[in-house]
Amino acid sequence: MTIPLVIDTDTAQDDCVAILAGLLTPEADLRAITMVAGNVGFDRQVKNAFMTFNVADKQVPMYLGSRLPLVRPWASAENVHGDGAGGLDMDFTGYSPETEHAVDALLRLAEEAEGELNIVAIGPLTNIALAVRKRPEFASQVKHLVVMGGSNNARGNITAAAEFNFYVDPEAAKIVFDAGFRITVVPWAPLTLQQAVFGRDVLERIAAIDTPLARFFTSVCSATLAFDESVGIPGTTHPDSLSVAVLLRPELITRSAEYNVDIETGSELTRGYAAMSWGVHGLAPNATVIEEIDAAGFQKYLLDMLSLSTTPPREFRTAG
Repeated sequence: MTIPLVIDTDTAQDDCVAILAGLLTPEADLRAITMVAGNVGFDRQVKNAFMTFNVADKQVPMYLGSRLPLVRPWASAENVHGDGAGGLDMDFTGYSPETEHAVDALLRLAEEAEGELNIVAIGPLTNIALAVRKRPEFASQVKHLVVMGGSNNARGNITAAAEFNFYVDPEAAKIVFDAGFRITVVPWAPLTLQQAVFGRDVLERIAAIDTPLARFFTSVCSATLAFDESVGIPGTTHPDSLSVAVLLRPELITRSAEYNVDIETGSELTRGYAAMSWGVHGLAPNATVIEEIDAAGFQKYLLDMLSLSTTPPREFRTAG
């Protein structure tokens, strides 16, 4: 039995790997990707997604969503990701997104799926919040929303307090957590930093696979690897692909708990901070937060995927 899903993405680095997981995992029925402003320039994100389709030799409809957060200027992570693709480029002739807006596509796809649609949101939550604002019952029409965002009473990655996705659009994140979705959270810290980091030894194993998928992975992760190592992270981080993996392979989750998750919107010092209350403060839970995964199992899942044989229809080249 397949799992219907949409990936809402700001395609750079591990977002590309997450899309590959949605395209190539047998259990996945990836019905669309929706694009939201986040990691790098919006048009660059679109190109990165098309390159991901190319290396997989498989594609699904892409719908373009919000190019800005709800009320704030866009904040970039280009200092981390560069162009989000490690300098790769290709001929994009003939590749084009759908004309329907991403928010309308999300609403339509949820209605068509009759309560069975899953959404994996791996960028800022602008599109999801706008869908809720347009149709409040959207939250009850989505079977499961997996959110990559926040840190579980731990450090941020764009400020001391905040993880990037929630920092970019904290108002959207607050709307989503208040909306009534069934939410599972994949937090940046401590989960990603402890269990979804691929060190140089793993990256060398991936490079040795030498498939088009493995070569693409090595390229798109190269800029982020350099940044991560410069700030003391011993490898590349993979919270986005983990977010798809835990939906498709829930046995990878070895420990989780119910939390009340709320997002700080009023303070510039702690903008985007996710306050995750673990059940002792009298607050009703609104999300399941993953606390531990089978790290070896997740690593094997991605390495097995990168070992698949694909025939990209177009050659990649180095940008510039």
